[in-house]
Amino acid sequence: MNMRILSRILIDFAIGRRKLHMTSSLPCFYEPDRKSGYKRVYDRLPPEQNLSIFGKIREGYRQFKEEFGILMEEVKEKLRMDPIFTYRQNEIDVVWRFKGDPKSLNQWIITCDSDYNEGFSTVKLEMSSIGTGVFSGTISTRLPKDGRIKYAGYCNMTSIPKQKSFKRDAYLNWSHYTHLVLRIRGDGRCYVLNLSTRGIFDLTWNDMYHYVLYTRGGPYWQYVRVPFSKFVFSSKGRVQDNQVPIIQHEITNFGISLADDISGHFRLEIDYIGVEYDNFHKEEFAYEKYDVRGIRF
Repeated sequence: MNMRILSRILIDFAIGRRKLHMTSSLPCFYEPDRKSGYKRVYDRLPPEQNLSIFGKIREGYRQFKEEFGILMEEVKEKLRMDPIFTYRQNEIDVVWRFKGDPKSLNQWIITCDSDYNEGFSTVKLEMSSIGTGVFSGTISTRLPKDGRIKYAGYCNMTSIPKQKSFKRDAYLNWSHYTHLVLRIRGDGRCYVLNLSTRGIFDLTWNDMYHYVLYTRGGPYWQYVRVPFSKFVFSSKGRVQDNQVPIIQHEITNFGISLADDISGHFRLEIDYIGVEYDNFHKEEFAYEKYDVRGIRF
């Protein structure tokens, strides 16, 4: 283990991001699979057509040219040296907006329990007639007759992880913002906002922060403004006793889930998702930070 990785581990534990503890959500110290046994969504996509050797060379050249162009844009942005030191009060920086462009749907991955043979729910993400995104489908709490599944009925949409040139992973650096802002039109059901902060170590692969989103039914749009300090820390879907604030510069994905244990149709219309800086918001974390065993590392 080199000094860089060791120093990163010490920093993570020093700031209290994770503790070495044994809970029902962490049955072992080493997790060999990033998806914990679930197939990746990309594995379910149809494979590409078989290409000849010259076809592979042409495809490789095309991808290299595309990635090299992205790298040049990153270098130009770096050489401009135009850092932002101040963020304007109550100004929303939109991160995702559909804008009537069908290509914007490619920024999201949709999943449900039926994708993994764990239920009978259905889900889809499509463009509305006015150019907004519609997350809709059917929740089914009916259990498969395999004697293995105890709970069923969930649907989820998640943003594709941000990447830099040559397929390098990147983070959503929201460290200078205080609120997550959405403009939505719901159906009265309770959704869950998810912020994934998976790191490079197996202990943090399933770290996620949640906030319950209560939607209003009816024809009117709803503005949702959620402080990052209100998100609850969990691992593998289980809320942890030892709560820690979210590390905003290590957010990798944003998602919306529905698993309210109510069978039936759902529909959530989304105009945009963004972030906002509020100079008057001073709360660091809304929940008690303690260890029930009284053990600190």
